[in-house]
Amino acid sequence: MAKSDDSSRDKATTKSQPDSQTPPAQHVWLAGLGAMAKAQEQGSKAIEALVNDGLAFQRKSQAEAQQRLHEATERLSHMASDFGQQTSGRVDKLEHLFEDRVAKALHRLGMPTLLDIQILNDRIAQLEAQLAALSGAATRKPASASASAPAKTKAAAPRKSATATAPTKGAKTTKSAKTAKKSA
Repeated sequence: MAKSDDSSRDKATTKSQPDSQTPPAQHVWLAGLGAMAKAQEQGSKAIEALVNDGLAFQRKSQAEAQQRLHEATERLSHMASDFGQQTSGRVDKLEHLFEDRVAKALHRLGMPTLLDIQILNDRIAQLEAQLAALSGAATRKPASASASAPAKTKAAAPRKSATATAPTKGAKTTKSAKTAKKSA
């Protein structure tokens, strides 16, 4: 049995050690084949690692791009709102300037302002109320008091004409009111 163990050892040692009889070119060839086998084995692992690294880099770059896009969008929207506010302020100034110039031109032409018209409307309403009160009081009295009725109308008539020609407080006099006042 000892001889068989020795022979198996000899075979193992001869297989693990390169034959001294093989030429050096074959050794190079075998080394190249071994390197290629190792590269194929490690190459697939390396490719998987590179793919995983590429995916991680792509996700990171997309997140960075989205963040920068969001920041740029915020800046632009903020700039647009500031520009809109500045523009609206300038338009408001222009509008007021235009309104003032038109109002001055209308005043020079003798056109009444909105305030003048409102004051006249209020005065007309007051006069209508007074007229209604006077006509209501005249219809309540009997027809036999006809002598006192003309006296009231005569007294009321000067009051109406005095208030109609006198300018009210805050109202601007127009050219037609001035000429009516001069002729009276």
